[in-house]
Amino acid sequence: MIKILFVCHGNICRSPMAEFMLKDMVEKRYIAHEFYIESAATSRDEVWEGGGSPVHPGTRKRLAKEGISVDGKFARQMTKSDYDRFDYILAMEDYNLRNIMRIIGSDPDGKVKKLLDFSSNPRDIADPWYTGNFDVTYDDILEGLEAFLEHLKNL
Repeated sequence: MIKILFVCHGNICRSPMAEFMLKDMVEKRYIAHEFYIESAATSRDEVWEGGGSPVHPGTRKRLAKEGISVDGKFARQMTKSDYDRFDYILAMEDYNLRNIMRIIGSDPDGKVKKLLDFSSNPRDIADPWYTGNFDVTYDDILEGLEAFLEHLKNL
C-alpha cells in the first residue's frame, strides 16, 4: 500500500483538495485499495484542541463541481510521527517544504517533495486563500496528481 500525505499551510484549501482529488482518481481507476491518502497542515492556524476547521467553502464548491465530496474532513496538523507513517509527503509550495522540515527535522528517505515536482513544469501551487481562484488551484493539483500517478506506474 502506498501511503501519501498532502501538506499545505492550513489544511483547508490545497491539501484537502489534493487528498480528495486523488482519492477520486484512484477510485475511478479501480486502484483505491493500493492507496492510503490523507492531508495535514504545517500550522495550527486552523487546528485547535479537540478539532479543526472544515474544508474551505471554495474548495468544497470546486470539488462539488466534479462530484467530489469532502464531508467529514477537518484540519489537522502534521506531526513528526507522520514521517514514519507515510511513503510520500507532498507539499504544495516551498514555504510548506521549509515548515515540514521544521516539524520532521530531516528527510533521510527522500519522502518530502512538492506535488508539482513530478510534473514537467515544477512550481508552487498558488494558495487560493490569497488568490481566490480555486479553478487554477484545481488545475495545478490535477496536473501534479496525473504526473505523480505516472511516476508511480514507472516504479
